[in-house]
Amino acid sequence: MIRRIAIPSNCRRHAKAIEHMPADMPLQKYNSIELSEMPLRFAPDVVFIADLNGRIIFANDNAQRVLGYRLQELQNMTVLDISPGDRLKTYWLRLAQNVTDGQRHLVEIDLITKARQKLPMELNIVKMPNGQLYGACRDITERKQAQQRIHELAFYDLLTKLPNRRLLLDRLRHASAASAHSKKHGAVLFLNLDHFKAFTSNTGDLLLHKIARRLTASIQEGDTVACLGGDVFVVVMESLNVDLKEAAQQAKLFAEKVRSVVNCPHQLNEQTIHTTASIGIAMFIGHLETSETILKQAKAAMEQAKSAGRDTIRFYNHDIQDTLNRRNKLVQELRLAIENRQFQLHYQVQVDSQHQALGAEALLRWQHPERGLLAPGEYIALCEDTGLIVSLGLWVLEQACRQLRCWQAQTRFRDLILAVNVSAKQFHQSDFVAQIRRVLLESAANPAQIKLELTESSMLENIEDTIAKMRELKSLGIRFSMDDFGTGHSSLQYLKRLPLDQIKIDQSFVRDIASDPNDAVIVKAIISMSDALGLSVIAEGVETEEQLHFLNTNGCHVFQGYLFGKALPLDEFETALHQRAAENINPSYFDNPR
Repeated sequence: MIRRIAIPSNCRRHAKAIEHMPADMPLQKYNSIELSEMPLRFAPDVVFIADLNGRIIFANDNAQRVLGYRLQELQNMTVLDISPGDRLKTYWLRLAQNVTDGQRHLVEIDLITKARQKLPMELNIVKMPNGQLYGACRDITERKQAQQRIHELAFYDLLTKLPNRRLLLDRLRHASAASAHSKKHGAVLFLNLDHFKAFTSNTGDLLLHKIARRLTASIQEGDTVACLGGDVFVVVMESLNVDLKEAAQQAKLFAEKVRSVVNCPHQLNEQTIHTTASIGIAMFIGHLETSETILKQAKAAMEQAKSAGRDTIRFYNHDIQDTLNRRNKLVQELRLAIENRQFQLHYQVQVDSQHQALGAEALLRWQHPERGLLAPGEYIALCEDTGLIVSLGLWVLEQACRQLRCWQAQTRFRDLILAVNVSAKQFHQSDFVAQIRRVLLESAANPAQIKLELTESSMLENIEDTIAKMRELKSLGIRFSMDDFGTGHSSLQYLKRLPLDQIKIDQSFVRDIASDPNDAVIVKAIISMSDALGLSVIAEGVETEEQLHFLNTNGCHVFQGYLFGKALPLDEFETALHQRAAENINPSYFDNPR
């Protein structure tokens, strides 16, 4: 009785012929039997028959086409010639010695063509009763590519092709294990690009590619560069010094190198791009901390570097963690403050040369339940970083417009212009204009009495978008003032294009105009330029009669500062203006607590 063996179904009807081929039949006999006429010859897979030593006896047409050899050439070769390496050699010996007849086995191999091309294959092997081995190879290139794609998606950042967080943590665990064995310290550098959101999407992607390549070229063998998405890079340094101080110095020197690599100008699409980075460093040795903890420490140090002014390097320590804990607590308190309406507006008067009130600037104050009244300097930067400034800024606009509407019925206040600060993040929201329209509609405020104050940097962040929004809002009657003028990097070319109404001289220039010749020259230049552009000019931070006289003499006739009044709650502000008009008092009426 003839036993049926596991040959693919399209070849089973010829199994008997193959089974009964004598093992010692001369090769030329194989060419004369029915083998060449069988469907086996035309099978879509790469099919071959070999003896126990691997000598190829038969190869079908597809095997000859794929491998690039003629049948006569293949019959002078072994399976190890078309799939060299220890993998198949070891497997073949085991199959030849231990596999029983009819058993099928699968193994993944690489076939090497005559042109030396490597093809990934799944080899299906069956041992036949006559001792020969039947093999069918199926191309698994697409499967391998899919597996590689899945691996890349799971372990690599799609944009930079660097290891992602998952693979980074695995590498960091290995680094910790190596450190425990060698007793040498390691370091994690957490790098975040400064002001990355200012770049367009395309420029940003190109910049990340460029920095990824530079960082990869900077590290030593065994170290790792990873990208955690966006503009966050992490470097794991292994095998630093046994001594912590020496190891920290090594990490610091490398961080300085990385900083210079990032700071070096980048040529992108015929543009020269400049950027900086804030870098945090966390040292580690052995398994004292988990990989997640080390990464968090490095991130905490990076946050400290940003708080220190960006473009700098900081090491992690417990003081940093305490600072971050306080920061996180403040963020939670801010969220509650917005929900519970703990904020209020104070108003600082703006006057002309005759000390007549022209308007006021609406300034935000936080009535903290435990710490009392807090000025913006204690929380506005945090609101910017967390995005809370968007909802908070909208609330300020709503309150300011409602107040303007209330003042419409009062003769003393109905002509006041109310200035409101708008953050860059808020202004560049896609629906910012729609928000303004809605607020105006709901409050019924006169848009001509609203003056939005924007900083130089926020206006120039996306100049075309800025101009379009400003023009749309100006068509409603809203005015614009450039705040903190002179502290940024605007050029006259851009300034001429912006539909501004007013320039606000920053208090840092006003402070010493009576004693510092440089500040005096700068202020004169700002006044002259504003006049040439047809813009009004207002000086903030006016505190002395000397400052007032200098400004008035040189063409600035609108002022704001403690000389005329501090920022007051609504009821006190209204009372002060009433008394000022009734008593015809001098401008120092508004108390100036220094």
